[in-house]
Amino acid sequence: MIFVTVGTHYLGFERLIKKMDEISAEIDEEVIAQIGSTNYQPKNMTYFTFIQDEKKLLELYRDARVIVTHAGAGTLLTISNYEKPVVIVPRLKKFNEHIDDHQLELTEVFIKKEEAEVVYDIKNLKIALKNPKKITCNKNKKLVIFLKDLIRSIENENLHGNINPISS
Repeated sequence: MIFVTVGTHYLGFERLIKKMDEISAEIDEEVIAQIGSTNYQPKNMTYFTFIQDEKKLLELYRDARVIVTHAGAGTLLTISNYEKPVVIVPRLKKFNEHIDDHQLELTEVFIKKEEAEVVYDIKNLKIALKNPKKITCNKNKKLVIFLKDLIRSIENENLHGNINPISS
């Protein structure tokens, strides 16, 4: 099973969900997607907007063969506990998927560590799904510290009113 998650940000992630829906029609594997605020409703895969039961969400991470995700710090930290193959598709400001491009900073960390497939051009998603790398950052203290510091800085900016409240 392929599990797709876009997080809880208030902007949709149509680019990722549309492409995964297209891919889902072409492959012989179940695809389950958490689509969040995305307006597009998939036709070829099982989906839900948000999940209240954290236990169920963790089961989806655990049971997935591959996880396709946005580059949200909290999501990446959670996924790292499962050491699953991961394809990261960062939300980009130019597509109105986020208010800035901070997710590019996170993806750079994974590119340097060669611990996940990263897709910038959505046309390359199907190729990336063929042999993705596992995230193992729970064993990399520097990466975990970086992600925690980034989350803290975003939370501090939110508290001080410097940017709109977001949820990665």
